[in-house]
Amino acid sequence: MTDLEYLDRAEAVLRVVELNCDRINEETDADIDNQRVGGMVTLTFRNGSQIVINLQKPLHEIWMAARSGGYHYRFDGQRWMDTKGAGELFAHLSREASLQAGLPLMFRP
Repeated sequence: MTDLEYLDRAEAVLRVVELNCDRINEETDADIDNQRVGGMVTLTFRNGSQIVINLQKPLHEIWMAARSGGYHYRFDGQRWMDTKGAGELFAHLSREASLQAGLPLMFRP
């Protein structure tokens, strides 16, 4: 993948995460505050915990930091998959956000 292809795909992921937060806030009581600064989105939950998703341009990866740890995702041609087997980015984000929010949340690609 070229640098430009990576940026297009990775920036689209950040936009989709922001849109998912807006949808979740409309449909649930989660009250997720999301802030974007450049290539990073920070999700802050009511309890003060955060999930940070940021672009790692030189590596062509997307990194996510949550309470449970840090995760690195690489595009496999169809989806962003964890480099150490933790699964697909949006499924994993859904699990982590649900744990941190204390209610079931669904982030969709």
